[in-house]
Amino acid sequence: MAGRLYIVPTPVGNLDDMTFRAVQVLKEADLILAEDTRTSSVLLHHYDIKGRLQSHHKFNEHQTAQLIKERILGGLNVALISDAGTPGISDPGFLLARTCAAEGIEVQTLPGATACIPAIVSSGLPCDRFCFEGFLPQKKGRQTLLTSLEGETRTMVFYESPYRLVRTLEQLAEHFGSDRECSVAREISKLHEEHRRGTLAEVAAWYREHEPKGEIVIVVAGAKPEKPVKSKRYGRGEEQEGEP
Repeated sequence: MAGRLYIVPTPVGNLDDMTFRAVQVLKEADLILAEDTRTSSVLLHHYDIKGRLQSHHKFNEHQTAQLIKERILGGLNVALISDAGTPGISDPGFLLARTCAAEGIEVQTLPGATACIPAIVSSGLPCDRFCFEGFLPQKKGRQTLLTSLEGETRTMVFYESPYRLVRTLEQLAEHFGSDRECSVAREISKLHEEHRRGTLAEVAAWYREHEPKGEIVIVVAGAKPEKPVKSKRYGRGEEQEGEP
């Protein structure tokens, strides 16, 4: 009988954000796949989880996905974790989940920590509809993607490195306008959690003077939707609204 693949979120900061079910699944798994075994060992030790640990990251996932699939088909229950948050969300996990799902293997994803949801809810910007863009391309395709988002009316969520934060805020201002509202969430659920709100120009200016550190989530307001042209019925020969 085939085993299962469990995708297990881990805390993005505070270790107490781990769920009881996540701990139980990791304790019972035959094999735990980790993005960085050194990082994950700290979490596993904290919860006295002693399962077998194997690395699974973006540099080897194409080679290991098929092997892991075969082991699950052989009866092993495998749990996948990343360094922080939910695997597959800007972290390794998608390829393995797709490979297993295509084979008919049961894939269970536990609910849990992810950085984008606390960031958008705390931003004060509309969160009923939003689009998640993750990390922007570093070079090829970056400008094209930003241009394509200029008319996006939903709130947008981006991940970014602290070393590139100011540059990215400046580029967002170039494409969306310097007065577009935004929020930068830093170190979510950690001791020095910070939310800096304002326009793109204001927040960029702040971080030019205050070097950012830690994990970064940028939340940007969407463009204001264009007002629809009103449609009216007119008699023959009368001008309609919007016509010359």
